[in-house]
Amino acid sequence: MRIDGTRILSVLCLLLSPVAASAAWEGPEIQTWETTGGTRVLFVAAPDLPMLDVRVVFDAGSARDGERSGLASLTASLLTQGAGEWDADTVAERIESAGAQLSVKATRDMGTLSLRTLTAQPALDQVLKTAAISLARPRFDPADFERVRGNRLVALRQDEQNPRTVGSKAIYREVFGTHPYAADPAGTLETVAALRREELVEFHRRYYVADNAVITIVGALSQMQAQDLAEHLMAGLPRGWPAPELPPVPELSAPILEAPNFPSTQTHIFVGQPGMRRRDPDYFPLYVGNHILGGSGLVSLLMQEIREQRGLSYSAYSHFLPLAERGPFLLGLQTKNDQAAAAREVLMDTVRRFREAGPTAEELTAAIEHITGSFPLRIAGNRKIVEYLVVISFYDLPLDYLGRFNERVSAVRAEQIRDAFGRRVHPDQFATVIVGPRVPAPK
Repeated sequence: MRIDGTRILSVLCLLLSPVAASAAWEGPEIQTWETTGGTRVLFVAAPDLPMLDVRVVFDAGSARDGERSGLASLTASLLTQGAGEWDADTVAERIESAGAQLSVKATRDMGTLSLRTLTAQPALDQVLKTAAISLARPRFDPADFERVRGNRLVALRQDEQNPRTVGSKAIYREVFGTHPYAADPAGTLETVAALRREELVEFHRRYYVADNAVITIVGALSQMQAQDLAEHLMAGLPRGWPAPELPPVPELSAPILEAPNFPSTQTHIFVGQPGMRRRDPDYFPLYVGNHILGGSGLVSLLMQEIREQRGLSYSAYSHFLPLAERGPFLLGLQTKNDQAAAAREVLMDTVRRFREAGPTAEELTAAIEHITGSFPLRIAGNRKIVEYLVVISFYDLPLDYLGRFNERVSAVRAEQIRDAFGRRVHPDQFATVIVGPRVPAPK
């Protein structure tokens, strides 16, 4: 069954029912092949709208920065700031005149070119040519490099004034230590200021190559047209070689507490530890369990204990962020300064109880019904489908991942959640970052 931006509306009523949610569903029809240069392509035809969504994804995220934090992100930012014979203004005009959207960004694992355009000619050819040359022949003009780096330094200075941003960067440092995931993709004031244009050129030469990429396409194309598109996008790139595997993420061996004194009106609390990989054998028990613990908004256990019963915070959350290696398991809340200690204690007690007891039968049933019932909305539209294809292709998940998602969620049992949380979640070894003013101890 094909699911695209308009057909999804016709099946939502059926799929959102509890009975249909657990029924077998094939998912979107994914076609896959390799370009002549060796790049894997995943394609879903969505013929009802004359639109095209494309992602070209490289293993070129900030985990490849080494000691030059911010390198991958700044490299990605420069790819659309002039390419071939075109300066930055010309690249922008070629995209905007076609009514298209083109951007490149870097996360911890990925460097991603995102393209959305109409399929009408000659605009489509203009946009594809612009994207292909931006990937293969970025200019890294010295003036553009200085301008983009200057803007990044301004943004980094602004980050230092935001307690939420300060805390979110700090918790990654504490959870990951010396692992490449520890550094924020944006870099630091010191590392970005020290970057040289030549380092961006070398990073692009090494990582933006055909053997280090995957392509995902969703739109109103035939498979032959999609094959031609993929060949065109990659034509200017050398074959190269894949990035090496990242080192494993070590466990935390002892609790860590960082409490920077910050003059804010509220205290932000961040708690975390290494979590799970994308292909983790415990993925579904941890995913469903976390939905109950802190991933389901107002009905989660953390929200019930911290907000509804005690009024200690407007919101509290937990989530796993699976990556190529183990990403973080993060929990957090924001509270009044004089309630920070009490809120943190309730958060930790709730995690410990859930780790020991697991979910009740009622909690598990409600979670499965909510996850499976809402899943069609999460893939409603070409843009959402293409992002799922990125996850499937980059992390080498099975092609039936979407089709069997609800089946795998529905198969999770309470004892599996209790077992997975017992083995994988260690509250006595959590890293904690508390950002707020130091409150004097009561006399």
